[in-house]
Amino acid sequence: MAASEAESTTCCCQRATKHARCAPHWMQRAKFDFSTWLHALCGAVIAERLSGPDPVRASESVWIPFMRNELRAAEDSIIVGHSSGAAAAMRFCEQYKVAGIVLVSAYTTDQGDELEASSGYFNRPWQWNRIKDNAGFIVQFASTDDPFLPWSEQQAVADKLQAELHKFDDRGHFMNSAQPEMLQVLEQKIKTLLAR
Repeated sequence: MAASEAESTTCCCQRATKHARCAPHWMQRAKFDFSTWLHALCGAVIAERLSGPDPVRASESVWIPFMRNELRAAEDSIIVGHSSGAAAAMRFCEQYKVAGIVLVSAYTTDQGDELEASSGYFNRPWQWNRIKDNAGFIVQFASTDDPFLPWSEQQAVADKLQAELHKFDDRGHFMNSAQPEMLQVLEQKIKTLLAR
């Protein structure tokens, strides 16, 4: 999806502090209350909503420091990234270790879009092996009917990262429907992380 659609989202769930911080544009539209769900799952978790920086361009130079410093993404974090947020999650993992990443509507190129090109994510090759080495697990949600992303881009992410791919043909860009499968995966991964 073009960054101009302003739907980039990144969330981090940390084990050590039992604290979640979220820049939640997409999760609101995906029709679930992340804060309530996470609190019910983990009990003592406090979910905090933060306004995401630079929501239109979703610039790497802004988002990566925001994820590190404001969301406090670290080795015990699960990062959930949608669209441009997925690109941010992948670039973050080129530099830093995390417990895992969940990529939703992930893609690999700027698709010829000027605003996407200016985001900074697509101006160099992806470091696929570093991403795999730095992420404890990689899960991807993708849909063949995504109106913004060709399937070939989504499949390329899955192939290069050897992601646990959840492939759909009826979810579009994952913006207009509930995602029970995603909640199930997140629940399993968070419970595993909290049990360590």
